[in-house]
Amino acid sequence: MTKRTTPIFFRAMLEMSDTHSLKFLRGSTKRTSRNLSSRGVLQTRRPDNIHPVSNPRRHFINLVAPITTRKVEYTESRILGYTPQQLYGVVANVDQYQHFVPWCAKSRAFKGESGDFQAELEIGFPPVVERYTSEVTVIPNHKIRAVCTDGSVFRHLETVWRFFPGASDLHPSCKVHFYVSFEFKSLLHCHLTSLFFDEVVKQMIGAFDSRAAVLYGKQQGAVATR
Repeated sequence: MTKRTTPIFFRAMLEMSDTHSLKFLRGSTKRTSRNLSSRGVLQTRRPDNIHPVSNPRRHFINLVAPITTRKVEYTESRILGYTPQQLYGVVANVDQYQHFVPWCAKSRAFKGESGDFQAELEIGFPPVVERYTSEVTVIPNHKIRAVCTDGSVFRHLETVWRFFPGASDLHPSCKVHFYVSFEFKSLLHCHLTSLFFDEVVKQMIGAFDSRAAVLYGKQQGAVATR
């Protein structure tokens, strides 16, 4: 039994060794050919004047560079059936904005000695709520100008109201001219709130017209004159 088992045992070991060597050689051959073929592809596809490390950075910068915040301006004029004094009083009463200005959550005014004052407003721009302070200068019954001086969202925000005598055949009447310009500080705020703020701006004169109707009664219909 010993004489027969020993040759069989050694023969099995030799066969296992030969098989393992063949697998190893085959694996090495495959890896070698794969590496060579990869090098061949790289060499045939890469022109001499292209640097693959620097190109992706250059393209990335080019894509981002043109994207910037933008300054937006909007103007609107209407003839409303109220006196200039009445409409001036509605616009100048900043403390009441929270009751009728679209998406205005809080409003406070701090009067100055010369008639000018500071205004603090909190405007909701879901999901952003902006609090800012404006310096307000006035020419009684004629002009109100507010410039944002302290805010985290706006790089620039200015509103101007002007009040003129209205149509001669419509009494009482007042021609109201509204101007606003704004620019956001960051692209994130610009994308989140620009469309929303555009809608707020476009509803502004209508909001003050409705407020005047509550205070003084509904007058003649408004005529848009942009």
